[in-house]
Amino acid sequence: MDKDNVQSDNKQLEQDSMQQQSASSSQTSSAVRDDVQAEQQPFEPTSKLSPRVDWFTQQLDRVAEVVYHHFTISYGHECMLIFMSGMFDIQQAERQVMEPILNKTFYMVEELDQYLLARSQLPVSELKWVEEANDALDAILQGHGVLIFEGVQKMLLLPYAKYETRSIVEAPNETVLRGPREAFIEDIRVNISLLRRRIKSQHFKTEEYTLGRHSATRVVIAYLEGVCKESLIQELKRRMSYLDIDAIISSSQIEEVIADRPSSPFTQVQYTERPDVVSSSILEGRIAVLVDNTPIALLAPSTIFSKLQSSEDYYQNFIAATAIRHIRYLFLFISFLLPSFYIAVTTFHAEMIPYNLLISVASAREIVPFPALLEAFIMEVSFEALREASVRIPKSIGQTVSIIGALIIGTAAVQAGIVSAAMVIIVSVTGIASFIIPSFDLGLTFRLLRFPLMLLAGMFGIFGMACGMMLIYTHAINLDSFGVPYLSPMAPVNRESTKDVWLRVPWWKMNERPSFASPNNRNRQRRQARGWTLEKEDVE
Repeated sequence: MDKDNVQSDNKQLEQDSMQQQSASSSQTSSAVRDDVQAEQQPFEPTSKLSPRVDWFTQQLDRVAEVVYHHFTISYGHECMLIFMSGMFDIQQAERQVMEPILNKTFYMVEELDQYLLARSQLPVSELKWVEEANDALDAILQGHGVLIFEGVQKMLLLPYAKYETRSIVEAPNETVLRGPREAFIEDIRVNISLLRRRIKSQHFKTEEYTLGRHSATRVVIAYLEGVCKESLIQELKRRMSYLDIDAIISSSQIEEVIADRPSSPFTQVQYTERPDVVSSSILEGRIAVLVDNTPIALLAPSTIFSKLQSSEDYYQNFIAATAIRHIRYLFLFISFLLPSFYIAVTTFHAEMIPYNLLISVASAREIVPFPALLEAFIMEVSFEALREASVRIPKSIGQTVSIIGALIIGTAAVQAGIVSAAMVIIVSVTGIASFIIPSFDLGLTFRLLRFPLMLLAGMFGIFGMACGMMLIYTHAINLDSFGVPYLSPMAPVNRESTKDVWLRVPWWKMNERPSFASPNNRNRQRRQARGWTLEKEDVE
């Protein structure tokens, strides 16, 4: 068959696609589909084209984007290509599969069958043959194409799914000054390739599952064989096996299902959008869960200290990183305890305040009509409202709203005598301190726990604060993440792993992997990573 016929057939294919889309959009549906998926009609395997096309037409009824392209190859052999418009790369299919078939002459159906089944004669090695119509239907819904031939019982799957995705950009929520600028996107294939670029090992395993009765979402668990503990892998698979839901839209759905204590304010699964964080965690013996259509990856097991560490700690000088880490821990307690401590001291323990400071605080609170507890609640709730508003409104006016809320409203409230200047300072310092916590969910946890702690401080003073902190500590120490204590390696204490908690030791001192994940292979590098210094001394 000559080139003109091929081009005319391609034009006819595009016309068929446009006509079917127009016809589908003009139809009005008088019935509403039930939420439960209807049972599929039984399909009798056959080599005839018409019954199979009728079955697909019935299953894909009222699906506007489905395209049925009928064409004929040599000596009247009829064919049908079925695909989803906007999800299938039709140009690639034409160039790689359809043109080789259209340009060859077949005199008998058996000859066509033998030619098609011999994959080596087609330019694409990923072509797959299926006999079950349900498998072909699933492939169409995932964006692939199905090619049906008259007289050939098997159907040919064309793996040319094509989705519009955004490009790889810098992580918006986990920015760094020094380090990789890449972040995950909504395409799971791209996300896996970002990890594979960093871990070029045959022991890096990625197991794929399909979850969601209607969404058929691809979920991949990634781990390093020989390093990740086998019991951890099996436990994650066991928990995910109970997930039977109509659709998986976000990784947060899986997070709540696999968490040990989902009712706890402390989340036991870490999430990130940075490939370098995921790859380093996998190398430590942890396991990652990637979900299609979301840029957020899950990491397990997780501890509170892993959420207090920033990826930039490992890109900066270890001395500076250690100092920054100590500042982060200090401001963690400030964001958690400062409002409660102020309420307790000004309400019950005024004798603890130096005399000059006490006079200043008392004069500022003299015209305030509310007690310290109510004043703190008003300011904290107002600050949380401003924080939420700055997230929801457009970025072009977000900074303006923050400035108006922080300066104008705060100043006006102090001048009107509604709140004291000291309380504005306390709430402002607390808000700034909460932004220092690298993990958003951990910062949100401490922000929520701040309110009951303020209530206890307003009712019982420092004694109430101590009781509240004991309750929180007792709860946290009883939490586990896939069998790993949440406060590990401090409770229980592991001296070998604490060097990466309070300190950020040099890379040449990190000879072993962290013990909290209980990896099979603890050795990270050889003991004498700076052995060249000894050789230099011998030469001298």
